[in-house]
Amino acid sequence: MKKIVLTLCLGLCLQQVFAQAIPRFNPDTVLTMKMDKDAVVKVGKAGLDIEDFIQEIVTDTSFYQAFRNMKKYEFMAENRIYTYDKKNKVDGKIYRKILHKNDDIGHHMQILEKEDSGKLYKRNGKYDLYTVEMFDYIFMNAYNSDFTADVGTPVGGKNESYKDKLKTLIFAPGRPIKGVPLISSKTEIFTANMRQYYDYSFQKGMYLDSIPVYRFKVKMKPDLSNWTKDGIMIKELTTIFDQRNFQILGRYIDMKLDNLAFSFDVQMNIEMSYFGGDLLPTKISYQGNWDIPFHKEERASFLVLHKNYKLE
Repeated sequence: MKKIVLTLCLGLCLQQVFAQAIPRFNPDTVLTMKMDKDAVVKVGKAGLDIEDFIQEIVTDTSFYQAFRNMKKYEFMAENRIYTYDKKNKVDGKIYRKILHKNDDIGHHMQILEKEDSGKLYKRNGKYDLYTVEMFDYIFMNAYNSDFTADVGTPVGGKNESYKDKLKTLIFAPGRPIKGVPLISSKTEIFTANMRQYYDYSFQKGMYLDSIPVYRFKVKMKPDLSNWTKDGIMIKELTTIFDQRNFQILGRYIDMKLDNLAFSFDVQMNIEMSYFGGDLLPTKISYQGNWDIPFHKEERASFLVLHKNYKLE
């Protein structure tokens, strides 16, 4: 149960990682884009409607494919990880500057800069926080592992199964996460039963000053009772679509749950851009707290930047 919960808590970018406290996202500005407040998106038979966006989200494969595309490129990655104590003071830092290369031996990583400080590792050399371990697996090696929306239990055992559940949450939101008690159905936000709890909106904008986009936001209704709000896990899911081809350029997710079994409060944002005709990730960030009775509370934030993509 511990690893399953931590997997979900990690699921899915920081405006900036501050040195002393976990910052909170502003969902309206997490993406590098400008919204056109005066633009009206035509809806109905002659235009777009909510069902169009939902259908694109649940059937999309391009978002995950963008991570798979990385294996074709040389690129530079900068990874910053911060861990925090109960007072939100930094107690661990990891910095990596990594050159990802392709050559005769295949795709591999060359660490150019490395800085660690604070309490990060167990005596056996493994990460002290399971959250950090999951981050390391999902985003440093995303292009090395296959993903399908209908994930079974892989050959690698239950740890691999936990990681695949996390992938489902990040790359195929709105689908059930099977085998997770008290959570599985809470991820199905597009079912008829769950839709009554959310407001849906979409707006035009400009991404990176050059790409026309739609921002589709699914957000928990503000006038729900406190009891109902407490039972809703996904507070917001915002997706950015390229107007020209409906590929997903960004995803923001805000999740929070607090019950007798566990509690977590996490936000994640992922941004993409085009390089060499491919869609590739450029910015990934996460911040979150989780707490399970009789286990150490984990607090962490990540910021990952990818740049200088070169097709090889």
